[in-house]
Amino acid sequence: MSRRVCAGALAMAVAGLVAGCGIPVERQPRTVEPPRGPFAGTAATTPAAPPQAGTVAQVLYFVRGGALVAVVRRVKNPPTVDGHLQQLLGGPTAAEAGTGLLNALAGNAVIAGVRVEGTRAIVELGDPPQGGSPRDEVLALGQVVCTLTARADIASVSFTHAGQPVGVPRADGSLTHSALTAADFAKLIAPA
Repeated sequence: MSRRVCAGALAMAVAGLVAGCGIPVERQPRTVEPPRGPFAGTAATTPAAPPQAGTVAQVLYFVRGGALVAVVRRVKNPPTVDGHLQQLLGGPTAAEAGTGLLNALAGNAVIAGVRVEGTRAIVELGDPPQGGSPRDEVLALGQVVCTLTARADIASVSFTHAGQPVGVPRADGSLTHSALTAADFAKLIAPA
């Protein structure tokens, strides 16, 4: 057989196979029922509400079930670092508390102030509250560190008492005098 005849025969065979494997065309559209099982149904198609115009996100970390939980509040203007910390110290709103959120911080007695050096927040600790557990202390420090480092202008947080650097525990219980980031408390952060 010649090359031309072989190529023609091969082309006809391929065309026949392709035509035989196609999906038939339907003249009318039809409804397709989803398969039964755990994936039946459809997802909600309502998009999330867009952020309100003229507001910015303020991230705060509170505690639920021994884990740090991020909460986003909408505010008109970006808060100062001190204003952000004051919102954290104020605790969860009534609606947030209704979802089980708590504040491991014992009010303003724990935090005496904050100042910023570059991209590091330096938090001045007050006298520790009486009767707090080591776990509560770790959660309280985690709230402060995660809240402040959620800001674009703060990369790390260190702590002082009476103006002197102090060691504080990380999530794993190890004591550090180094500046902390949210990564130091990652195992306590609840998944989003």
